[in-house]
Order: sequence, then structure tokens, then C-alpha cells
Amino acid sequence: MKNKKTVFWLLLVFALLLGGASVLYSRLGAGLEAQQLASQNEAEPEDGETAEKVAAPDFTVYDAEGGEIRLSDYSGKPVVLNFWASWCGPCKREMPEFQAAFEELGEDIAFLMVNMTDGSRETVDTASSFVEEAGYTFPVYYDRDMDAASAYGAYSLPTTYFIDAEGFVIARAAGAIDGETLQTGIDMITG
Repeated sequence: MKNKKTVFWLLLVFALLLGGASVLYSRLGAGLEAQQLASQNEAEPEDGETAEKVAAPDFTVYDAEGGEIRLSDYSGKPVVLNFWASWCGPCKREMPEFQAAFEELGEDIAFLMVNMTDGSRETVDTASSFVEEAGYTFPVYYDRDMDAASAYGAYSLPTTYFIDAEGFVIARAAGAIDGETLQTGIDMITG
């Protein structure tokens, strides 16, 4: 009988600790998302100099049929480049915002939703099924060779880059972004 009481109290304490940690995580984590859009040219130039722009590295990814797509194919058009995976909860949370922006601005801005297709945890089939089931219509490309991820050092998901029409990286966002942050990034590359 004493062992049952001890186990009960240990489980109760564990459940309370787990619940408390969850509440703290959600409260503390909420404030972190507001300032996650970082300009690539945040350093102030000295004495009238202009900040040096960073050219967006080119890469090759693939469409669902295996056709090669390069970032340079979108030269002259602003680009929203998002790295994601179907197993990534924060990626799934931001997808509706990207869909809404694509529906509104997809003619003027290239949306490159680059899936981190490693062939084991994430495959073309699992990613394509997720996109189809969710009803997303933005263009999805598959980074089967990890060429894009390597070029951008995008190993944390989701990660979004905002590239202007001249091919310069203007801003980067690490983690899931909301519609307001997405719009801010878009304004930076179209303004």
C-alpha cells in the first residue's frame, strides 16, 4: 500500500512539473517571435559609406517531377525563400500565412517553399502528401541534394530569407513567423 502511495505522489509531482514547464515555455516563448526578422545589413556604415549588400547564393532544387529549379531562374523578381519539413510543427504553423501571401502576391513575388528532403525522415512523397492534404497551392521544391540548405546554412527549421529583385539577401527569419512578420519581410524586398 505504501509503494502505491509513493508512486502516486511521484506521478502527481511529475505531472505538475511537466504542466508548469509547459506553461512557462508557452509564456516565455511567445515574446521571442516578435523580433525574429533580422536585416542582413543591420550594421551601421561609417561616415557616409553604404552598407555592403550580400548576394543571394544560387542553388539547385527539384520540382515534384524531378525538374531542376535554380534560384537564378527568378532573377529580376523578389523572392521569399522558406526552408521547411512536413514533420516540423513550427513549419506547419506558418504555412497558412505563406499560402495567404502567395494567393495575394504570387504574381509579383516568387515564393520558393524548399522542403528539406533528406530521403529518410522527409521524402518527396511525405512532403507532397502533406501539401496536397492541406490544400496548399504555393510552389514546393525539394532539396534532395541539400544544395540550398548548404548554400544558406539553413539547418534550423523553419528558416525564411527575403531576397530583392536584384538578387541580394535583405532579411532572414529563424523560426515560425506570423503574417505580420512575413509582410514586413515582403515590404523590405518590394519597397
